[in-house]
Amino acid sequence: MNPLTILQDSLYFFRAHLGAILKLCLPLLALQSVAEQLVDHSVQSTARGAFDILVGLLFYPIYSAALILYLDARSNGEAPSLRLLLSMGLRLWPRFALLAAFCSLAILLGMALYVLPGLWLMARLAFAEYLLVLRGLTPWAAIKQSFELTRGPFWRVLGCVLVALVPLWLIDFASAAWVPDDSNLPLSFLVDCGNGVVQLLTTVVLFRLFMLVTDPTQRS
Repeated sequence: MNPLTILQDSLYFFRAHLGAILKLCLPLLALQSVAEQLVDHSVQSTARGAFDILVGLLFYPIYSAALILYLDARSNGEAPSLRLLLSMGLRLWPRFALLAAFCSLAILLGMALYVLPGLWLMARLAFAEYLLVLRGLTPWAAIKQSFELTRGPFWRVLGCVLVALVPLWLIDFASAAWVPDDSNLPLSFLVDCGNGVVQLLTTVVLFRLFMLVTDPTQRS
């Protein structure tokens, strides 16, 4: 299955389950946006990037783990309560935060080395979060297993990463140009939340690819 087909399937799922996804993730996305704005207005500009990463590590692991669990449950025909999914995501927070911190740092360092190493790492680490949440692996074991799983289908994984992320990067760039500063806090808050919701699509795309790679019965 090619990246465009995977993206098409993921978009269909995303639209069909948008209500549940919003209920699951939007409250934490909103809290993350508020926390980031508080940081931006209380921390010197030279340190904002580091503090924004810390804020992201506080919220991102919870709603991402909950969303991955939701995707897995729906793929198995189950419908657990959103409260249960969030509580499970909260229990996974320490391990997920450690994994996210390591992956973010590695990708940022890779991007600093003329971009291509960063894209390579993004593809090789693409399955680490799913392995940690769905297989119960430790952060380091999830990273090692992700490298093994992405060795064969590397180009397909990279294609899915780019197909999902490039439009989102363009949307983020356009929104930053539209709201160039934080003078309009309500508008900035809405834009942040909107971008956060759209970026959840990446999790859906990579989950679909993860299932195709790890479960032969999913292939078509």
